[in-house]
Amino acid sequence: MEKVWIAFAAALAVGLPALATAWAQSRIGAAGAGTLAEKPELTGAIIILVAIPETMVILGFVVAAMILLML
Repeated sequence: MEKVWIAFAAALAVGLPALATAWAQSRIGAAGAGTLAEKPELTGAIIILVAIPETMVILGFVVAAMILLML
């Protein structure tokens, strides 16, 4: 039964940040599209703003790996 809880914790460590990232990127993407329509010179900034939430998923994956490896 303990392995089930470990696997569940690892799944939550990846799943919850993934859902939060998806929600954040949907908002940022919509706002970024509107911004780019008015100011195309901000393309680099918008790409960075869309990429920043991805770090939450990467860190969640690292935590999940640590949970599964019990470090």
